[in-house]
Amino acid sequence: MSRPLRIEFAGALYHVMARGDARAAIFLDDVDRETFCAGLWRVAERFQWR
Repeated sequence: MSRPLRIEFAGALYHVMARGDARAAIFLDDVDRETFCAGLWRVAERFQWR
């Protein structure tokens, strides 16, 4: 069963986080981490997140 959809509205604040199961590392190395951050940056710009 999936989780319910997040309620979205203008002016709302959302906390974005990423964490592995049992607090395991989610990045293989610095290049992997930088790739994730670059992708997140592109999405934030596209949707005008602050």
